[in-house]
Amino acid sequence: MTQTLRKLITFDEFIAWYPENSQRRYELHDGVIVEMAPPTGDHEQIVGFLVGEIVTEYKRLKLPYFIPKTAFIKPTQSEAAYSPDVLLLNNSNLVNEPLWKKESTVSQAASIPLVIEVVSTNWRDDYFTKAGKYEEVGIPEYWIVDYLGLGGRRFIGNPKQPTISIYQLIEGEYQVRQFRESDRIDSLAFPELNLTAEHIFRAGEVA
Repeated sequence: MTQTLRKLITFDEFIAWYPENSQRRYELHDGVIVEMAPPTGDHEQIVGFLVGEIVTEYKRLKLPYFIPKTAFIKPTQSEAAYSPDVLLLNNSNLVNEPLWKKESTVSQAASIPLVIEVVSTNWRDDYFTKAGKYEEVGIPEYWIVDYLGLGGRRFIGNPKQPTISIYQLIEGEYQVRQFRESDRIDSLAFPELNLTAEHIFRAGEVA
């Protein structure tokens, strides 16, 4: 379960406080430091699978993208800093990011073609908080990979089942499409990506 340290701080204070070489992950949610729950093995297998597929695709297309090990998204209107499970960055725009060189932080939509969160126990953060903040930044595409079907019924339906929700920015607002079982993923960032929801969910299974 997500644990919080209840003291409102600024983004600059959060960056100064952040422990170096920590095995723990933290985010800043509207001035509150949040310690992220340690990932499970199947969560990490799915993240690793997605990273491999996306890297293969952007290399094939010769796009100036990369996936950093650790970086933050900072909405400009909030004292917040989010570290997604998969953050795809556009290397060409980082020169325009004032916080990139020293703080590994981006705030501009042009730097962020795609964000992916793989749901664990903190599903409310992914569906409620981060969807709104990523929309605010203007990130064109946001995936929520809910491989255990943990999200609320208002988000993934009833009965609950493993679901990938893809939010795509259209006229400044997110519109969501959902993918389950053998549905082929439809991505704006990678329209030729040949993946189904089942391919992704199976990545979390031990062979």
